[in-house]
Amino acid sequence: MKVLNFGSLNVDHVYAVAHIVRPGETLGSDSYSRFPGGKGANQSVALARAGAEVWHAGMVGPESEWLRGRLAEDGVNVDLVRVDDGAGGHAIIQVEESGQNSIVLFGGANQRISAEHRSAALAACNPGDVLLLQNEINGTAELIRQAQAAGLRVCLNPAPMDESVHSYPLELLHLLIVNEHEGEALSGETVPERILDALAAKYPQTRLCLTLGGDGIMFREVAGQTLSQRASAHRPIDTTAAGDTFIGFFLAAEMAGRTVAEALGIASEAAGISVTRPGAMDSIPWAREVQVG
Repeated sequence: MKVLNFGSLNVDHVYAVAHIVRPGETLGSDSYSRFPGGKGANQSVALARAGAEVWHAGMVGPESEWLRGRLAEDGVNVDLVRVDDGAGGHAIIQVEESGQNSIVLFGGANQRISAEHRSAALAACNPGDVLLLQNEINGTAELIRQAQAAGLRVCLNPAPMDESVHSYPLELLHLLIVNEHEGEALSGETVPERILDALAAKYPQTRLCLTLGGDGIMFREVAGQTLSQRASAHRPIDTTAAGDTFIGFFLAAEMAGRTVAEALGIASEAAGISVTRPGAMDSIPWAREVQVG
């Protein structure tokens, strides 16, 4: 059993500046760094470090082909990552001395996924495999429909949340993972229990996972049982990839035969470790570092 993660691959260009550049201003940068990024790439690395078999499907540009090698170093199968002629996805990030940032995101090749690419990726899967999706590529609704028809279990993390998500066939999902802001946008509710109630009423065949940051996690089974998990007691310094880490470790634990309660505990601890480290992908722990109970 494997996870096919059809998701984004970005290059993050990070500039340290005295302050966020103002309109019409030219500002020198104190430093420049280049990092692998994209929620899809982060979640694939989390899955691989958690011990799951994960295949990543997606698109990069010629200038970002090195991302394939970066994922492969962590054990991700990248046979389904294609190189497009146009520019790849990237982000221009300014970080000022106070820590405040400003981000310009360009979807690039992530938004040029073809119907043929989608079909080829799904053809590499078997019934019972998991398809993991975020909301940073085109064709997400089509992928959900095709995968469900092919007998795959579809997991969606609709981040970043936008209006397009409301048109997705969420009733076909096996698992929907949202934070409280995404949950509010989909349900119209603000109280966690009511978010889950509203989503369960709209999508009765979908398992629901609601992440609440420092307030932990709530999980609603199709049968109606709700499980709660406290957040891991680690002091955060950078929460950038905490959600991506949680998703990767939760899915990996379930695929390894752990109960939902056990998987929630493992994923919470892994996410807790990630927030004690700077960066996104580099902050994700390995399974051997995650000790629970």
